[in-house]
Amino acid sequence: QSLFIAAYPIAALTIVMALITHTPSRLVSEESYGMLSHIALSVTAYSMFTLAAIQAVLLYVQNRQLKRNYNSLLVRNLPPLQTMESLLFEMVWAGVVLLVLAIVTGAVFIEDLFAQDLAHKTIFSLLSLLVFVGLLVGRYTKGWRGITASRWTLAGCALLMLAFYGSKFVLELVFHRGV
Repeated sequence: QSLFIAAYPIAALTIVMALITHTPSRLVSEESYGMLSHIALSVTAYSMFTLAAIQAVLLYVQNRQLKRNYNSLLVRNLPPLQTMESLLFEMVWAGVVLLVLAIVTGAVFIEDLFAQDLAHKTIFSLLSLLVFVGLLVGRYTKGWRGITASRWTLAGCALLMLAFYGSKFVLELVFHRGV
């Protein structure tokens, strides 16, 4: 329930932005099922990591406020810190699985990575995957949690955001190409 605090406004903003900036899309029949599975897995992985980023921010705020003995309304309404951390790592695990599947399907079904200007997207996706795997390894070998887990999650999400939106920004606004 704590994720709804941020997820609903973000979802509403996304819908409004999609309606404002609507561009005609290609017909589904033009795409292969493999490419559609890659797209679906990519969007699902990105969505999972977005939820994980929101959870990481909530965990960060909750952790800091508890350490400072500040009992705000937010802290009183969130689940216990351990539950928040467990949920964060479950989301990261699910996101890693989805991102690996998205990268594998992309490698299999994208014909010429460099001709389509997708190399940077792949590099940033792989870097974010390394950050998330590093977080999971650090969690199980060094006991990373709390603020450290939040920072690693947000760093991985920032890299993934660069992969998704940074490439679109560069191609459309800098090089004046459609994606």
